[in-house]
Amino acid sequence: MAKVILICGKICCGKTTYAHALCRQEKAVLLSCDELMLSLLDEYLGEQHEVYAQRTEAYLLRKSLEILQTGISVVLDWGPWTKAGRDRLKAFYAQHGIRLELHAIRLEEEKWRARIAVRNAAVRERTCQAYSVDAGLLDKFQSHYEAPSADEVNRWIDL
Repeated sequence: MAKVILICGKICCGKTTYAHALCRQEKAVLLSCDELMLSLLDEYLGEQHEVYAQRTEAYLLRKSLEILQTGISVVLDWGPWTKAGRDRLKAFYAQHGIRLELHAIRLEEEKWRARIAVRNAAVRERTCQAYSVDAGLLDKFQSHYEAPSADEVNRWIDL
């Protein structure tokens, strides 16, 4: 039976890398807000970023239902930062009778900071398509992020 797997974790913790591997393992389709937005829109949207992120998420949720109807599982690579965001996604899929699994990535602070530096360098060199994690984005993340609790998570991934 097709299912939805939601990947959760800190910004730049390895969610996308894990999501790609999981898609191969599960024979699932990856849906990524960042991938779609960076393909279609300017990286620096300023105040409009949240508006476009919400529209992109709504589109991908509708698209996920189409994919799931074919019997293919979906991996969501836009880990919501808050419990309310995760609960909203669980409720959305529950109302459609679809099971959602939450996979949460954990890693040590030192490894996390190193990953941010590596990704920022790759973005500058244009060897990866991702958002650069500057001080403003890092502050926003740290002020909003609510780590998932044990009762929310179906699978912990330690990196």
